[in-house]
Amino acid sequence: MATEISAVIPAYNEEENIIPLGEELAAVLNTLKRSYEIIFIDDGSTDSTAQKVAELRQKNKNVRLIQFRKNFGQTASLDAGFKHAKGSIIVSLDADMQNDPNDIPAMIAELEKSDAVVGWRKHRKDALHKRLFSKFANALRKTLTGERIHDSGCTLKAIKREAVENLDLYGEMHRFIPALLMWKGFKVSEIVVRHRPRYKGRTKYNFKRLLKGFLDLLVVKFWMQYSTRPIHLFGGLGILLGFLGGIAGLYLLSLKFFRAEPIANRPLLLLAVLLAVLGTQLILFGFIADILIKTHYKGQPPYSIKRIM
Repeated sequence: MATEISAVIPAYNEEENIIPLGEELAAVLNTLKRSYEIIFIDDGSTDSTAQKVAELRQKNKNVRLIQFRKNFGQTASLDAGFKHAKGSIIVSLDADMQNDPNDIPAMIAELEKSDAVVGWRKHRKDALHKRLFSKFANALRKTLTGERIHDSGCTLKAIKREAVENLDLYGEMHRFIPALLMWKGFKVSEIVVRHRPRYKGRTKYNFKRLLKGFLDLLVVKFWMQYSTRPIHLFGGLGILLGFLGGIAGLYLLSLKFFRAEPIANRPLLLLAVLLAVLGTQLILFGFIADILIKTHYKGQPPYSIKRIM
């Protein structure tokens, strides 16, 4: 029988949470009367996370384990889980038990109207600094990507298989899955979900992840807007800098020929030359980026087909 639901759970040093989470999740999925699998991705844990998954599997043969050789991060874990999942519906959630599995049936029901459903932790049970960082990150993401999901960083999501089949995640891009899916033309909705205090263990969130997430946000912005036409970005910047350099050059020439003023010792001359050189380089870089993009999309069209009649 084909698997209908795949639950994907990244775990890093979560030995105390694995068994209670697995048992609670299995109890919820059993109520749906649909075939399922629970995939734990052990992200290079240094504790007994993998052993706890093995213990859980002895009780429930629907449990699977993917074990990394070292810690690669939550995004890599989700990517591996998505690619190994067999279900037509993929549900992702954290291993720290802050996501409530009882929200999953409502999210799956919501998939009747969309391709992906994102949880909105409207009443978060995290520390104040973590909530503030999250609010800032969400505001910045909305500004740059244009998507209006309230809580893109919530791991609790339900997604149809076709939406993640060609989704390649790296860096800290798990926070931008809704934006990436919308860019590909899939419909993404959200529902309010419960959020619980961490059961046991320590949070893995830190300031470094926020900084890395910002850099990945810039990459997502580039892919959403310029991935098929990088010459528009780099060429546009090149023309702008070249134009400013030209204006500065014409101004200096007018001083030399109409006022007989020396210009060789003026800092503006160096700036004009610098702007002209940078403008030319950016235009050339745009051509190179355009060639690389065409190579990237070779055999993989930059569009998503819903159906062919």
